Amino acid sequence: MSTVIDAGQVAEHNAKLQAQLQADYDALGGMLARRGQDIEELTSLAQGFAVAVPSWGVGTGGTRFARFPGRGEPRNVFEKLDDCGVINQLTRATPSVSLHFPWDKPTDAKELRDKAASLGLFFDAVNSNTFQDQVGQEQTYKYGSLTAGSAEVRAQAVAHNIECIELGKTLGSRALTVWVGDGANFPGQHNLRGALERYLDSMRKIYAALPEDWNVFIEHKLFEPAFYATTIADWGTSFACATELGPKAKCLVDLGHHAPNTNIEMIVARLAQFGKLGGFHFNDSKYGDDDLDSGSINPFQLFLVFNELADAALRDGAAFKPSYMLDQSHNVTDPVESLMNSAVEVQRAFVQAALVDRAALAVYQQQNDALQAAQTLKHAFRTDVSPILAMARVRAGGAADPVACYRASGYRDRVAGMRPAKAGASSSGIV
Repeated sequence: MSTVIDAGQVAEHNAKLQAQLQADYDALGGMLARRGQDIEELTSLAQGFAVAVPSWGVGTGGTRFARFPGRGEPRNVFEKLDDCGVINQLTRATPSVSLHFPWDKPTDAKELRDKAASLGLFFDAVNSNTFQDQVGQEQTYKYGSLTAGSAEVRAQAVAHNIECIELGKTLGSRALTVWVGDGANFPGQHNLRGALERYLDSMRKIYAALPEDWNVFIEHKLFEPAFYATTIADWGTSFACATELGPKAKCLVDLGHHAPNTNIEMIVARLAQFGKLGGFHFNDSKYGDDDLDSGSINPFQLFLVFNELADAALRDGAAFKPSYMLDQSHNVTDPVESLMNSAVEVQRAFVQAALVDRAALAVYQQQNDALQAAQTLKHAFRTDVSPILAMARVRAGGAADPVACYRASGYRDRVAGMRPAKAGASSSGIV
């Protein structure tokens, strides 16, 4: 496997931190042993965790007002893969990449797949884009795509999604994520029921094109760019559509796509209970779809989400396999650093959820002891599992401190010299 940061640099970095890490790991191991938990089992669990990196996330994002390009940001999908390779090399938690078409459409799909393999990467769900017009596009999506009143526009949007499936098959993906910004900005702009009927009619055609071993993930979002009524605005609509389409249709939960204070963990529990939880786009939000780094605002909510996922895994066993993906926009940070931090924070919540004393929790719930039930969850959440995560990385060849190792490597300075600034270089599309 090729590495884009010299392995010797990573080993040198780890050697400097080895004694400190081992001391912290042994201390945590002793504390966990007193609780009846095995640190080695938890480390093995951490090593098995994986979350996909979004190809668009390694570029610099922006807002509706402006976009400020970053130094050395990738200019094409191959350079994006190099950055994704660095993230996985140092965290050992992001072996897959989620592509977005047409931003990442290759001229030679086999060449792209070979490039990913050389970096130890493979491709997760592919994402379609019918929320913006592309150069040379015949029909506009200004007034909708899969829900548009125009049959020609809907046909174009359906054809694009089917093209994404075909590209994904060549690249080794097994899922298509569909998010549409379709909706209305004014009351009466469109018939609310009719828009959803047209959406389902379009999605049935896309669903019919899915290979037998594929899923389609329906992503909901409360608002934006449709500020009055978004067609797929909530988990209930997503669930209804996924149920209507069939067993290969699942719901995707983006943590930033909800109103502030929404009980997202309960949504997760409901979708898991009825077999329609397809996966996640992990990020964080303060007000509404800010696409902030995962765990940067509300790490306890992230933990509570994984608490429900751990419960579902115990109930449903090996059949429960939701897809984990990051989806973030980085305006003021180095995207590689933010994505590494986010991958670690999602992995942290995953391990913390494994620390919950579920037998004790069940007793407190049965006894209606609300305080002790809540404290049982807090006890796991407050446990600093950083030594477990760092040891898992080191044992897999990653970095004890990914950001510090990345900065010491000079990677950003090196690619900045190789990738001169170019308008629209990142193709992130998150503006």
